[in-house]
This record gives sequence, C-alpha cells and structure tokens, in this order.
Amino acid sequence: MAGYRKLGRTSNQRKALLRNQVTDLLLNGKIRTTEAKAKEIRKIAEKLIALGVKEKDNYEEITVQAKVARKDADGKRIKEDGKVVFDTVDKTIKKDSPSRIHARRQMYKILYPRTQVPEKAAGRKAGTKQVDLADKLFSEYGPKYAGRNGGYTRIVKIGPRKGDAAMEVLIELV
Repeated sequence: MAGYRKLGRTSNQRKALLRNQVTDLLLNGKIRTTEAKAKEIRKIAEKLIALGVKEKDNYEEITVQAKVARKDADGKRIKEDGKVVFDTVDKTIKKDSPSRIHARRQMYKILYPRTQVPEKAAGRKAGTKQVDLADKLFSEYGPKYAGRNGGYTRIVKIGPRKGDAAMEVLIELV
C-alpha cells in the first residue's frame, strides 16, 4: 500500500496540485476541496507550520549602515551636479541562524510565490506586492501556534458536490 493518495494524477501533476493548494491554505486561512485532497494537504501544511513554530525565534537582530537616496517633499531624488545625494542611515535587520535558513529553504521547495493585489487596485498591476509566505509562517503562524502540539488544521465536511457527488470539505487553520 502506498504512503499517500494518488488522486488520479501523474506524480508531477499531483505535486503541483498539492503545492498550489497548500500555498492557498496558508495564504487565505481556508480552502474548499475534496476530502481526499484535504487529507493530503493537511500532512504537508502541518509539517510547514511545525517548521515555522520550531524556528520562529531563531534569529538575531543586527544594526547595519545603509545608504539611502535623499528625497524632496514630492518623493523625488535630490541631485547635485547631476549626481544623486545619499544619506547614511542605521537599519536593524534580522539575521537568520543556519537552521532557520534551512527551514526557509524547505518551505520554498513547497510554497509557490504569490502576489497580492490591493482591493482598490483590483485588475491593475500597480500596487501589487510579493507575499513572503515563509516569513508569514515564522512571524504570524509561529507565535500563534507556539503552545500547541500539532493539530493546526481542521477539516469540516460540507456535503457532496453537485457535479460528481464527491465529498467536499472545508480545510482551515485552527
């Protein structure tokens, strides 16, 4: 017996489907799918959240100096003699430990990159931004589930789907 459900797909189609649905689950908090897919999604999502919980505080904050272009009131760069003027600014950044970098790379192997469109600019490319789901796992889900030993997802049965009577479920983060 196989250790996973084949879902009637070839291996690369199955992996892409599961990666896509896990990414959507972690981005939106809940998705609607069939029961067999939800049980496979749960396995992957729980492992990723467990990684986020384990490595949530495994970094150090350091202060570095960075050069930033000086800007006027309109937000345009100030130039003197045809050259942009720079100011030196102290910035605090998070420096990941090696184990956290490894966990981040393990997450990136599964999660797809997503862009988020603000509601005001729906249908436009302006104002879109990349969502860093690995960072969301460390900063949002890590502290949220820190005191919990597994069981980060919940599967709720909705009922049979109209077209093919497959059992539909709602999988959500607890």
